[in-house]
Amino acid sequence: MSGPLLEARGVSKRFPNGTEALRQVSLAVEEGSIHGLVGANGAGKSTLFKIIAGALPPTSGQLRWRDADVRWNAPGDSRAAGVSTIHQHIPLVPTLTVLENVYIGELSGVFRKAPLLRRYDELCDRLGYRADPDREVAHLPLGERQMVAVAQALAGGASLVCMDEPTASMANPEVDMLFAAVRRLRADGVSFVFCSHFLDQVLELTDAVTVLRDGRVVTSAATSGLDEDTLVDAMVGRALHAMEERRAEPLPDGAPVLLQARGLTSPGRLDGVDLTVRAGEIVGVAGMLGSGRSELLEALFGADQHCSGTVAVRDQPVPHRVGARVRSGVALVPEDRSRQGLVPAWEIWRNVSLPGLADLSRRGVPDHAAELDRAETAIRDLGIRTPSAETPVAALSGGNAQKVVFAKWLYGDGEVFLLDEPTVGVDVGAKADILRLVRDFAAGGKAVVIVSSAFEELLAVAHRIVVMRGGRVVAERLAGETDEPELLALASGLTTVTGASRR
Repeated sequence: MSGPLLEARGVSKRFPNGTEALRQVSLAVEEGSIHGLVGANGAGKSTLFKIIAGALPPTSGQLRWRDADVRWNAPGDSRAAGVSTIHQHIPLVPTLTVLENVYIGELSGVFRKAPLLRRYDELCDRLGYRADPDREVAHLPLGERQMVAVAQALAGGASLVCMDEPTASMANPEVDMLFAAVRRLRADGVSFVFCSHFLDQVLELTDAVTVLRDGRVVTSAATSGLDEDTLVDAMVGRALHAMEERRAEPLPDGAPVLLQARGLTSPGRLDGVDLTVRAGEIVGVAGMLGSGRSELLEALFGADQHCSGTVAVRDQPVPHRVGARVRSGVALVPEDRSRQGLVPAWEIWRNVSLPGLADLSRRGVPDHAAELDRAETAIRDLGIRTPSAETPVAALSGGNAQKVVFAKWLYGDGEVFLLDEPTVGVDVGAKADILRLVRDFAAGGKAVVIVSSAFEELLAVAHRIVVMRGGRVVAERLAGETDEPELLALASGLTTVTGASRR
Protein backbone atom coordinates (compact mmCIF):
# COMPACT_ATOMS: atom_id res chain seq x y z
CA MET A 1 0.00 0.00 0.00
CA SER A 2 1.58 3.27 -1.14
CA GLY A 3 -1.06 5.78 -0.01
CA PRO A 4 -2.80 6.56 3.31
CA LEU A 5 -4.89 3.90 5.04
CA LEU A 6 -7.98 6.14 4.76
CA GLU A 7 -8.36 9.19 2.59
CA ALA A 8 -11.24 11.61 2.09
CA ARG A 9 -11.00 13.61 -1.12
CA GLY A 10 -13.18 16.69 -1.50
CA VAL A 11 -16.03 15.24 0.58
CA SER A 12 -19.12 17.44 0.83
CA LYS A 13 -22.46 16.84 2.52
CA ARG A 14 -25.60 18.84 1.91
CA PHE A 15 -28.78 17.86 3.77
CA PRO A 16 -32.29 18.14 2.27
CA ASN A 17 -33.01 21.27 4.36
CA GLY A 18 -30.13 23.03 2.60
CA THR A 19 -27.58 22.79 5.42
CA GLU A 20 -24.04 22.31 4.13
CA ALA A 21 -22.36 20.31 6.87
CA LEU A 22 -19.16 19.57 4.93
CA ARG A 23 -17.56 21.51 2.09
CA GLN A 24 -14.77 19.90 0.07
CA VAL A 25 -13.17 18.19 3.06
CA SER A 26 -9.96 16.29 2.45
CA LEU A 27 -8.23 14.24 5.12
CA ALA A 28 -5.59 11.50 5.11
CA VAL A 29 -4.99 9.00 7.93
CA GLU A 30 -1.69 7.19 7.68
CA GLU A 31 -1.31 3.56 8.70
CA GLY A 32 -0.14 3.19 12.30
CA SER A 33 -0.89 6.81 13.20
CA ILE A 34 -3.14 8.77 15.55
CA HIS A 35 -4.91 11.56 13.69
CA GLY A 36 -6.63 14.32 15.68
CA LEU A 37 -9.89 15.89 14.51
CA VAL A 38 -10.97 19.11 16.21
CA GLY A 39 -13.41 21.96 15.67
CA ALA A 40 -16.19 23.82 17.43
CA ASN A 41 -19.67 22.32 17.65
CA GLY A 42 -21.26 22.48 14.23
CA ALA A 43 -17.90 22.38 12.45
CA GLY A 44 -18.81 19.11 10.72
CA LYS A 45 -16.86 16.55 12.79
CA SER A 46 -19.82 14.28 13.53
CA THR A 47 -20.98 14.36 9.91
CA LEU A 48 -17.51 13.36 8.71
CA PHE A 49 -17.43 10.52 11.27
CA LYS A 50 -20.80 9.26 10.03
CA ILE A 51 -19.61 9.27 6.42
CA ILE A 52 -16.45 7.37 7.35
CA ALA A 53 -18.59 4.89 9.31
CA GLY A 54 -20.97 4.35 6.39
CA ALA A 55 -23.93 5.80 8.28
CA LEU A 56 -24.27 8.72 5.83
CA PRO A 57 -23.42 8.94 2.13
CA PRO A 58 -21.43 11.97 0.94
CA THR A 59 -23.20 14.34 -1.44
CA SER A 60 -19.98 14.57 -3.44
CA GLY A 61 -16.35 13.62 -3.11
CA GLN A 62 -14.68 10.27 -2.59
CA LEU A 63 -13.49 7.99 0.20
CA ARG A 64 -10.46 5.81 -0.43
CA TRP A 65 -9.54 2.81 1.71
CA ARG A 66 -6.21 1.07 1.23
CA ASP A 67 -5.63 2.81 -2.11
CA ALA A 68 -9.05 1.89 -3.55
CA ASP A 69 -12.20 3.99 -4.00
CA VAL A 70 -15.00 2.79 -1.70
CA ARG A 71 -18.65 3.62 -1.15
CA TRP A 72 -20.01 2.25 2.08
CA ASN A 73 -23.79 2.10 2.08
CA ALA A 74 -24.21 1.00 5.71
CA PRO A 75 -22.11 0.80 8.89
CA GLY A 76 -21.70 -2.94 8.33
CA ASP A 77 -19.78 -2.22 5.12
CA SER A 78 -17.15 -0.08 6.86
CA ARG A 79 -16.85 -2.54 9.76
CA ALA A 80 -16.28 -5.39 7.34
CA ALA A 81 -13.52 -3.35 5.69
CA GLY A 82 -11.80 -2.75 9.03
CA VAL A 83 -13.20 0.57 10.32
CA SER A 84 -14.69 0.79 13.80
CA THR A 85 -16.33 3.90 15.27
CA ILE A 86 -16.66 4.35 19.03
CA HIS A 87 -19.13 7.12 19.84
CA GLN A 88 -19.13 9.21 22.99
CA HIS A 89 -22.04 7.19 24.39
CA ILE A 90 -20.15 3.90 24.37
CA PRO A 91 -22.09 1.31 22.31
CA LEU A 92 -21.95 -1.60 24.75
CA VAL A 93 -24.75 -3.76 26.16
CA PRO A 94 -24.73 -3.11 29.93
CA THR A 95 -26.46 -6.38 30.87
CA LEU A 96 -23.87 -8.54 29.06
CA THR A 97 -20.44 -9.49 30.37
CA VAL A 98 -17.19 -8.03 29.12
CA LEU A 99 -16.48 -11.20 27.13
CA GLU A 100 -19.95 -11.20 25.56
CA ASN A 101 -19.59 -7.55 24.57
CA VAL A 102 -16.14 -8.01 23.06
CA TYR A 103 -17.37 -10.89 20.91
CA ILE A 104 -20.93 -9.69 20.48
CA GLY A 105 -20.83 -10.42 16.76
CA GLU A 106 -20.51 -14.12 17.57
CA LEU A 107 -23.40 -14.40 20.03
CA SER A 108 -25.83 -15.56 17.34
CA GLY A 109 -24.03 -18.90 17.06
CA VAL A 110 -22.87 -21.36 19.69
CA PHE A 111 -21.04 -19.35 22.34
CA ARG A 112 -18.04 -21.45 23.31
CA LYS A 113 -16.46 -19.69 26.23
CA ALA A 114 -13.12 -21.52 26.49
CA PRO A 115 -11.77 -20.71 23.01
CA LEU A 116 -13.10 -17.15 23.30
CA LEU A 117 -11.25 -16.72 26.58
CA ARG A 118 -8.00 -17.76 24.87
CA ARG A 119 -8.61 -15.21 22.11
CA TYR A 120 -9.56 -12.62 24.72
CA ASP A 121 -6.27 -13.13 26.58
CA GLU A 122 -4.34 -12.63 23.33
CA LEU A 123 -6.36 -9.50 22.64
CA CYS A 124 -5.62 -8.14 26.11
CA ASP A 125 -1.92 -8.69 25.53
CA ARG A 126 -2.18 -6.42 22.47
CA LEU A 127 -4.20 -3.87 24.42
CA GLY A 128 -2.02 -3.94 27.51
CA TYR A 129 -5.08 -4.13 29.74
CA ARG A 130 -7.39 -6.91 30.94
CA ALA A 131 -10.89 -6.35 32.29
CA ASP A 132 -12.59 -9.20 34.15
CA PRO A 133 -14.27 -11.11 31.28
CA ASP A 134 -17.12 -12.32 33.50
CA ARG A 135 -18.08 -8.92 34.90
CA GLU A 136 -21.21 -7.19 33.61
CA VAL A 137 -20.39 -4.02 31.71
CA ALA A 138 -23.00 -2.09 33.73
CA HIS A 139 -20.74 -2.39 36.78
CA LEU A 140 -17.60 -1.07 35.09
CA PRO A 141 -16.34 2.50 35.53
CA LEU A 142 -16.33 4.68 32.44
CA GLY A 143 -12.64 4.25 31.67
CA GLU A 144 -12.90 0.45 31.69
CA ARG A 145 -16.00 0.59 29.46
CA GLN A 146 -13.99 2.61 26.94
CA MET A 147 -11.25 -0.01 27.03
CA VAL A 148 -13.82 -2.76 26.43
CA ALA A 149 -15.11 -0.81 23.44
CA VAL A 150 -11.57 -0.68 22.01
CA ALA A 151 -11.20 -4.42 22.61
CA GLN A 152 -14.50 -4.99 20.82
CA ALA A 153 -13.22 -3.00 17.83
CA LEU A 154 -10.03 -5.06 17.72
CA ALA A 155 -11.96 -8.31 17.99
CA GLY A 156 -13.94 -7.22 14.94
CA GLY A 157 -10.72 -6.86 12.97
CA ALA A 158 -10.46 -3.07 13.02
CA SER A 159 -7.43 -1.49 11.36
CA LEU A 160 -8.82 2.02 11.97
CA VAL A 161 -10.60 3.05 15.17
CA CYS A 162 -12.48 6.38 15.14
CA MET A 163 -13.04 7.68 18.68
CA ASP A 164 -15.57 10.47 19.26
CA GLU A 165 -14.93 12.38 22.52
CA PRO A 166 -13.67 9.23 24.31
CA THR A 167 -12.41 11.13 27.37
CA ALA A 168 -15.33 13.54 27.82
CA SER A 169 -16.29 12.21 31.28
CA MET A 170 -13.06 10.48 32.31
CA ALA A 171 -10.87 11.20 35.30
CA ASN A 172 -7.14 11.72 34.65
CA PRO A 173 -6.04 8.16 35.61
CA GLU A 174 -8.60 6.73 33.18
CA VAL A 175 -7.35 9.04 30.42
CA ASP A 176 -3.79 7.89 31.06
CA MET A 177 -4.88 4.25 30.86
CA LEU A 178 -6.65 4.79 27.54
CA PHE A 179 -3.77 6.77 26.03
CA ALA A 180 -1.28 4.05 26.99
CA ALA A 181 -3.44 1.47 25.21
CA VAL A 182 -3.84 3.63 22.10
CA ARG A 183 -0.09 4.20 21.85
CA ARG A 184 0.57 0.50 22.30
CA LEU A 185 -1.85 -0.36 19.51
CA ARG A 186 -0.39 2.31 17.22
CA ALA A 187 2.97 0.59 17.60
CA ASP A 188 1.18 -2.61 16.56
CA GLY A 189 -0.03 -0.98 13.33
CA VAL A 190 -3.56 0.11 14.33
CA SER A 191 -4.60 3.63 13.25
CA PHE A 192 -6.85 6.01 15.15
CA VAL A 193 -8.89 9.14 14.52
CA PHE A 194 -9.15 10.96 17.86
CA CYS A 195 -11.91 13.58 17.99
CA SER A 196 -11.88 15.73 21.12
CA HIS A 197 -12.66 19.19 22.47
CA PHE A 198 -9.76 18.78 24.92
CA LEU A 199 -7.00 20.40 22.92
CA ASP A 200 -4.30 19.62 25.48
CA GLN A 201 -5.06 15.92 25.03
CA VAL A 202 -5.03 16.25 21.23
CA LEU A 203 -1.58 17.82 21.35
CA GLU A 204 -0.34 15.15 23.76
CA LEU A 205 -1.60 12.08 21.90
CA THR A 206 -1.76 12.64 18.16
CA ASP A 207 0.70 12.54 15.27
CA ALA A 208 -1.27 14.88 12.99
CA VAL A 209 -4.31 17.15 13.41
CA THR A 210 -7.06 18.32 11.08
CA VAL A 211 -9.12 21.35 12.15
CA LEU A 212 -12.63 21.84 10.75
CA ARG A 213 -14.41 25.19 10.83
CA ASP A 214 -17.86 25.75 9.32
CA GLY A 215 -17.61 22.49 7.40
CA ARG A 216 -14.20 23.20 5.85
CA VAL A 217 -10.65 22.12 6.59
CA VAL A 218 -8.73 25.16 7.81
CA THR A 219 -5.62 23.41 9.12
CA SER A 220 -4.11 19.96 8.57
CA ALA A 221 -0.57 19.46 9.80
CA ALA A 222 1.78 17.32 11.87
CA THR A 223 1.15 17.82 15.57
CA SER A 224 4.84 18.54 16.13
CA GLY A 225 4.40 21.80 14.17
CA LEU A 226 1.35 22.95 16.14
CA ASP A 227 0.87 24.61 19.49
CA GLU A 228 -2.05 25.68 21.63
CA ASP A 229 -2.37 29.15 20.11
CA THR A 230 -2.35 27.80 16.56
CA LEU A 231 -5.18 25.37 17.27
CA VAL A 232 -7.27 27.96 19.08
CA ASP A 233 -6.82 30.50 16.29
CA ALA A 234 -7.76 27.92 13.66
CA MET A 235 -10.94 26.94 15.50
CA VAL A 236 -12.25 30.44 16.22
CA GLY A 237 -10.91 32.53 13.35
CA ARG A 238 -14.26 33.13 11.66
CA ALA A 239 -15.80 36.58 11.46
CA LEU A 240 -18.75 37.08 13.73
CA HIS A 241 -22.25 37.64 12.49
CA ALA A 242 -23.42 41.24 12.79
CA MET A 243 -25.90 40.24 15.50
CA GLU A 244 -23.12 38.64 17.48
CA GLU A 245 -20.77 41.61 17.34
CA ARG A 246 -22.85 43.84 19.59
CA ARG A 247 -22.03 43.27 23.26
CA ALA A 248 -24.62 43.29 26.02
CA GLU A 249 -25.66 46.60 27.57
CA PRO A 250 -24.29 47.24 31.08
CA LEU A 251 -26.30 45.72 33.92
CA PRO A 252 -28.36 48.27 35.84
CA ASP A 253 -26.94 49.29 39.21
CA GLY A 254 -28.59 47.66 42.18
CA ALA A 255 -30.41 44.99 40.15
CA PRO A 256 -31.96 42.49 42.59
CA VAL A 257 -30.84 38.86 42.71
CA LEU A 258 -33.41 36.62 41.00
CA LEU A 259 -31.61 33.27 41.10
CA GLN A 260 -29.16 32.01 43.68
CA ALA A 261 -27.72 28.47 43.77
CA ARG A 262 -25.33 27.20 46.42
CA GLY A 263 -23.34 23.97 46.58
CA LEU A 264 -25.02 22.15 43.70
CA THR A 265 -23.52 18.67 43.77
CA SER A 266 -24.46 15.54 41.86
CA PRO A 267 -22.32 12.38 41.73
CA GLY A 268 -20.30 12.30 38.53
CA ARG A 269 -22.01 15.45 37.23
CA LEU A 270 -21.53 18.52 39.43
CA ASP A 271 -19.12 19.33 42.24
CA GLY A 272 -20.15 22.21 44.50
CA VAL A 273 -21.33 24.78 41.96
CA ASP A 274 -22.44 28.24 43.16
CA LEU A 275 -24.25 30.68 40.86
CA THR A 276 -25.95 34.05 41.30
CA VAL A 277 -27.94 35.80 38.56
CA ARG A 278 -29.53 39.25 38.85
CA ALA A 279 -32.62 40.71 37.21
CA GLY A 280 -31.74 41.81 33.69
CA GLU A 281 -28.51 39.79 33.69
CA ILE A 282 -27.43 37.19 31.15
CA VAL A 283 -24.87 34.71 32.49
CA GLY A 284 -23.14 32.54 29.91
CA VAL A 285 -21.86 29.07 30.74
CA ALA A 286 -18.84 28.03 28.68
CA GLY A 287 -17.43 24.52 28.68
CA MET A 288 -16.66 21.50 26.54
CA LEU A 289 -18.71 18.33 26.26
CA GLY A 290 -18.73 16.58 29.63
CA SER A 291 -17.84 19.74 31.55
CA GLY A 292 -21.13 19.82 33.48
CA ARG A 293 -22.73 22.76 31.66
CA SER A 294 -26.02 21.02 30.70
CA GLU A 295 -26.01 19.19 34.04
CA LEU A 296 -25.97 22.58 35.78
CA LEU A 297 -29.14 23.67 33.98
CA GLU A 298 -30.85 20.36 34.82
CA ALA A 299 -29.98 20.86 38.47
CA LEU A 300 -31.29 24.44 38.46
CA PHE A 301 -34.51 23.21 36.85
CA GLY A 302 -34.94 20.45 39.44
CA ALA A 303 -34.58 17.63 36.89
CA ASP A 304 -31.59 15.94 38.57
CA GLN A 305 -33.05 13.91 41.43
CA HIS A 306 -29.60 13.09 42.80
CA CYS A 307 -28.53 16.72 43.16
CA SER A 308 -27.97 18.32 46.55
CA GLY A 309 -27.53 21.98 47.35
CA THR A 310 -29.99 24.87 47.41
CA VAL A 311 -31.74 27.00 44.81
CA ALA A 312 -33.63 30.19 45.65
CA VAL A 313 -35.71 32.49 43.44
CA ARG A 314 -36.12 36.03 44.79
CA ASP A 315 -34.59 34.87 48.11
CA GLN A 316 -37.23 32.13 48.47
CA PRO A 317 -35.83 28.57 48.63
CA VAL A 318 -37.50 26.31 46.06
CA PRO A 319 -37.87 22.53 46.58
CA HIS A 320 -35.88 20.26 44.31
CA ARG A 321 -38.77 19.35 42.01
CA VAL A 322 -39.47 20.43 38.45
CA GLY A 323 -43.04 21.44 39.26
CA ALA A 324 -41.92 23.62 42.15
CA ARG A 325 -39.24 25.29 40.03
CA VAL A 326 -41.71 26.01 37.21
CA ARG A 327 -44.21 27.51 39.66
CA SER A 328 -41.44 29.73 41.05
CA GLY A 329 -40.81 31.12 37.57
CA VAL A 330 -37.94 28.93 36.29
CA ALA A 331 -38.18 27.92 32.61
CA LEU A 332 -35.92 25.55 30.66
CA VAL A 333 -35.22 25.48 26.93
CA PRO A 334 -33.41 22.12 26.63
CA GLU A 335 -30.66 21.19 24.17
CA ASP A 336 -32.60 18.23 22.74
CA ARG A 337 -35.74 20.08 21.70
CA SER A 338 -37.33 17.09 19.94
CA ARG A 339 -37.06 14.77 22.93
CA GLN A 340 -37.27 17.17 25.87
CA GLY A 341 -38.79 20.42 24.66
CA LEU A 342 -41.53 19.50 22.21
CA VAL A 343 -44.09 16.90 21.23
CA PRO A 344 -43.18 16.72 17.53
CA ALA A 345 -46.43 15.12 16.38
CA TRP A 346 -48.53 17.84 18.03
CA GLU A 347 -49.53 21.08 16.37
CA ILE A 348 -47.82 24.39 17.17
CA TRP A 349 -50.76 25.62 19.24
CA ARG A 350 -50.82 22.50 21.40
CA ASN A 351 -47.08 22.72 22.12
CA VAL A 352 -47.15 26.45 22.88
CA SER A 353 -49.94 26.14 25.39
CA LEU A 354 -48.53 23.20 27.38
CA PRO A 355 -46.93 25.08 30.33
CA GLY A 356 -49.82 27.55 30.56
CA LEU A 357 -52.84 25.25 30.37
CA ALA A 358 -54.07 26.39 33.79
CA ASP A 359 -54.34 29.97 32.49
CA LEU A 360 -55.85 28.85 29.19
CA SER A 361 -58.63 26.74 30.66
CA ARG A 362 -62.18 27.35 31.81
CA ARG A 363 -63.31 25.27 34.77
CA GLY A 364 -60.51 22.82 34.08
CA VAL A 365 -61.28 22.45 30.37
CA PRO A 366 -58.71 23.86 27.91
CA ASP A 367 -60.04 26.82 25.93
CA HIS A 368 -59.13 25.95 22.35
CA ALA A 369 -59.74 29.48 21.09
CA ALA A 370 -57.40 30.91 23.74
CA GLU A 371 -54.74 28.33 22.89
CA LEU A 372 -54.95 29.20 19.20
CA ASP A 373 -54.79 32.90 19.98
CA ARG A 374 -51.62 32.45 22.05
CA ALA A 375 -50.00 30.37 19.31
CA GLU A 376 -50.87 32.90 16.62
CA THR A 377 -49.45 35.67 18.80
CA ALA A 378 -46.23 33.69 19.15
CA ILE A 379 -46.05 33.13 15.40
CA ARG A 380 -46.26 36.89 14.84
CA ASP A 381 -43.97 37.90 17.73
CA LEU A 382 -41.23 35.37 16.98
CA GLY A 383 -41.50 35.27 13.21
CA ILE A 384 -42.24 31.53 13.10
CA ARG A 385 -42.48 30.50 9.47
CA THR A 386 -45.47 28.20 9.14
CA PRO A 387 -48.72 28.03 7.15
CA SER A 388 -50.75 28.12 10.38
CA ALA A 389 -50.82 27.29 14.07
CA GLU A 390 -52.24 23.89 13.07
CA THR A 391 -48.93 22.79 11.56
CA PRO A 392 -47.29 19.85 13.40
CA VAL A 393 -43.97 20.87 14.91
CA ALA A 394 -42.28 17.93 13.16
CA ALA A 395 -42.90 19.71 9.85
CA LEU A 396 -40.98 22.85 10.90
CA SER A 397 -37.33 23.68 10.26
CA GLY A 398 -34.93 23.48 13.20
CA GLY A 399 -34.96 27.22 13.79
CA ASN A 400 -38.74 27.51 13.73
CA ALA A 401 -39.11 24.50 16.01
CA GLN A 402 -36.72 26.14 18.47
CA LYS A 403 -38.83 29.30 18.43
CA VAL A 404 -41.84 27.16 19.43
CA VAL A 405 -39.85 25.96 22.47
CA PHE A 406 -39.24 29.60 23.44
CA ALA A 407 -42.90 30.44 22.84
CA LYS A 408 -43.96 27.86 25.44
CA TRP A 409 -42.47 30.03 28.18
CA LEU A 410 -42.78 33.49 26.67
CA TYR A 411 -46.28 34.40 27.81
CA GLY A 412 -46.33 33.00 31.32
CA ASP A 413 -44.82 34.05 34.64
CA GLY A 414 -41.26 33.00 33.89
CA GLU A 415 -38.55 35.06 35.59
CA VAL A 416 -35.50 32.81 35.19
CA PHE A 417 -34.74 31.37 31.76
CA LEU A 418 -32.30 28.46 31.43
CA LEU A 419 -31.23 28.09 27.79
CA ASP A 420 -29.22 25.03 26.73
CA GLU A 421 -27.60 25.42 23.28
CA PRO A 422 -30.55 27.50 22.02
CA THR A 423 -29.06 28.09 18.55
CA VAL A 424 -27.76 24.60 17.72
CA GLY A 425 -29.05 23.29 14.40
CA VAL A 426 -30.62 26.55 13.24
CA ASP A 427 -29.72 28.74 10.29
CA VAL A 428 -28.08 32.15 10.56
CA GLY A 429 -31.34 34.08 10.30
CA ALA A 430 -33.04 32.04 13.03
CA LYS A 431 -29.90 32.28 15.17
CA ALA A 432 -30.03 36.08 15.02
CA ASP A 433 -33.73 36.01 15.96
CA ILE A 434 -33.05 33.75 18.94
CA LEU A 435 -30.14 35.86 20.21
CA ARG A 436 -32.33 38.94 19.91
CA LEU A 437 -34.99 37.14 21.95
CA VAL A 438 -32.43 36.33 24.65
CA ARG A 439 -31.53 40.00 24.87
CA ASP A 440 -35.22 40.89 25.06
CA PHE A 441 -35.65 38.59 28.06
CA ALA A 442 -32.93 40.46 29.92
CA ALA A 443 -34.23 43.86 28.81
CA GLY A 444 -37.55 42.88 30.38
CA GLY A 445 -35.91 42.29 33.75
CA LYS A 446 -35.61 38.50 33.51
CA ALA A 447 -32.57 36.48 34.58
CA VAL A 448 -30.98 34.31 31.87
CA VAL A 449 -28.47 31.48 32.09
CA ILE A 450 -27.32 30.39 28.63
CA VAL A 451 -25.13 27.42 27.69
CA SER A 452 -23.50 27.50 24.27
CA SER A 453 -20.59 25.74 22.59
CA ALA A 454 -20.35 28.77 20.29
CA PHE A 455 -18.38 31.00 22.64
CA GLU A 456 -18.75 33.99 20.34
CA GLU A 457 -22.49 33.86 21.05
CA LEU A 458 -21.86 33.99 24.79
CA LEU A 459 -19.57 36.98 24.30
CA ALA A 460 -22.26 38.67 22.23
CA VAL A 461 -25.20 38.32 24.61
CA ALA A 462 -23.83 37.71 28.11
CA HIS A 463 -22.87 40.19 30.79
CA ARG A 464 -20.78 37.62 32.62
CA ILE A 465 -19.40 34.18 31.67
CA VAL A 466 -18.56 31.26 33.96
CA VAL A 467 -16.31 28.51 32.60
CA MET A 468 -16.90 24.88 33.62
CA ARG A 469 -14.64 21.86 33.50
CA GLY A 470 -15.05 18.55 35.31
CA GLY A 471 -18.33 19.57 36.94
CA ARG A 472 -16.83 22.69 38.54
CA VAL A 473 -16.72 26.40 37.80
CA VAL A 474 -13.02 26.96 37.06
CA ALA A 475 -13.14 30.62 35.99
CA GLU A 476 -15.42 33.64 35.73
CA ARG A 477 -15.03 36.61 33.40
CA LEU A 478 -16.94 39.74 32.49
CA ALA A 479 -17.89 39.35 28.84
CA GLY A 480 -16.36 42.71 27.98
CA GLU A 481 -13.01 41.70 29.48
CA THR A 482 -12.38 38.38 27.75
CA ASP A 483 -12.46 36.87 24.28
CA GLU A 484 -13.05 33.56 22.54
CA PRO A 485 -9.45 32.29 22.57
CA GLU A 486 -9.21 32.80 26.32
CA LEU A 487 -12.53 31.04 26.97
CA LEU A 488 -11.50 28.16 24.74
CA ALA A 489 -8.17 27.86 26.54
CA LEU A 490 -9.81 27.90 29.98
CA ALA A 491 -12.49 25.37 28.98
CA SER A 492 -9.92 23.07 27.37
CA GLY A 493 -7.60 23.11 30.36
CA LEU A 494 -4.72 24.49 28.34
CA THR A 495 -1.75 25.74 30.30
CA THR A 496 -1.35 28.81 28.09
CA VAL A 497 -4.13 31.40 28.25
CA THR A 498 -4.24 33.81 25.36
CA GLY A 499 -6.56 36.71 24.63
CA ALA A 500 -7.82 40.00 25.93
CA SER A 501 -8.04 38.90 29.56
CA ARG A 502 -4.62 37.38 29.86
CA ARG A 503 -3.05 38.84 32.97
